[in-house]
Amino acid sequence: MKDSNITPTQKALNLWAVILIVWAVYRTYSKLPEWFDEFIAKPLVFVFPVFVYIRSVEKKEILSSLFINKNFKNFIKEFFISFGIGLVLLLTALFSVYLRSKKISLFTHFPSAGQFGLIFLTAVATGITEEILSRGFVLKRLYEESKNAYSSAFFASILFFFLHVPILFSNNQINGSMLLMFMATDLLLSMVNGLIMIQRKSLTVPILIHTFYNVVIALSFI
Repeated sequence: MKDSNITPTQKALNLWAVILIVWAVYRTYSKLPEWFDEFIAKPLVFVFPVFVYIRSVEKKEILSSLFINKNFKNFIKEFFISFGIGLVLLLTALFSVYLRSKKISLFTHFPSAGQFGLIFLTAVATGITEEILSRGFVLKRLYEESKNAYSSAFFASILFFFLHVPILFSNNQINGSMLLMFMATDLLLSMVNGLIMIQRKSLTVPILIHTFYNVVIALSFI
């Protein structure tokens, strides 16, 4: 098949497939610390190829091509929207714990300021890299081709789930019913983030929601 017959979306998905393969190999054979995964490996594997692709293949400006909003006033508004949704996620987690244990508690103990700072920065890094690849890059291009928000968000959510398969199945702390819960939550979070990004034409809210979600999950394992 000639290159001219490949649509821009197909080219983008081909890059996503290569990224998934590289990430799966890395997660399978690498046992490096979490900070290395989130601050070095993911930016190199998830983000750097996307930036190169946008500049060299699409020949577009990077931030606007990923729905990254540079307006500070919009950022403040989107922060509060995301914080509100983050509170809903926290309350949902508390309710889930209550149904299982009949106790209203989520964390066995709260971390120190230093521990919480590292958790928060790691969550931010994860939210940025995963949302840039899954929503800003993949979903945006799916939506631009199909113009259907729901089918685009659903398909992007499936791809987002596959991106997490190497992580979910290599984490010894996640198994059994917890594994199923994480799989379902990943798909739901991805759908919500995808529809929000399409509606607002901004990647800021998905990044912040993803960050708040990761903070809650990280605190749950302390």
